[in-house]
Amino acid sequence: MAAISAVFAAVPAQAQGDLLVAPTRVVMNGGGSAEVVLSNIGSAPATYRITLELRRMDGEGDFKDVAEESANAVERAALDMIRYAPRRITLLPGQPQAVRLSARPAPDLPDGEYRVHMGFRAIPAALTPGEAAREAAAGGLSIRLTPIYGITIPVFVRKGRLEGGAALANPRLVKDGGQTFVELDMSRTGERSVFGMVEGKTARGEQVFQLRGIAIYPEVTQRKLRVAVTPEQQAKLTGPIRIEYRELPENGGQLIAAVTSAIR
Repeated sequence: MAAISAVFAAVPAQAQGDLLVAPTRVVMNGGGSAEVVLSNIGSAPATYRITLELRRMDGEGDFKDVAEESANAVERAALDMIRYAPRRITLLPGQPQAVRLSARPAPDLPDGEYRVHMGFRAIPAALTPGEAAREAAAGGLSIRLTPIYGITIPVFVRKGRLEGGAALANPRLVKDGGQTFVELDMSRTGERSVFGMVEGKTARGEQVFQLRGIAIYPEVTQRKLRVAVTPEQQAKLTGPIRIEYRELPENGGQLIAAVTSAIR
């Protein structure tokens, strides 16, 4: 239990509803195995269903679900090579449990990056005998609205020596629905995805904005990124602004791409 709990302190975690998941992305180089730790941070027992899903990124950085029958060869290969257990977990309050993953790429599988998205979704609790009796006594039609919480994380299998790079261009201010954004164009090169954080700084090195968890996946070579800015942040966007795209600090913080420009 202590070893599992240490995972949440060591790596980024994501929470939704009463579910906490760590890590928020899994990369298996050349196959192998990994673990994802779930923890119930609520006050009542909860059951979660675990599934593998396919999603594709578009040029706006959004994701669209892909039905299995519409999967391409790379997506199908990713689904076929990844195994995981358990597929359903019931957790007591404060209880963590690990989901085990493994990937065994076929020897003749072409080099490349293969990805699925692992989903964790709450299963609504059944009615207690008292609740069922009250609904029966009320008679007629009753409707219960039960929110279903879920988290999805990407799982990557990388085969071969893969390179990935990026470039930033054309930062500008745009307004949409009363909100102001810094928008910029991002492009990707190489055979794999890139992932990190985008940070804007003034000429004096003062941070204006930062956005973590920014990815460009192999199915796109270009995407747009929008960063919402407050009036106070916008007031700092005078003169040249340096925008950097870096790996996350916990992944080394290496500079991936940068652009310096006036933003108008």
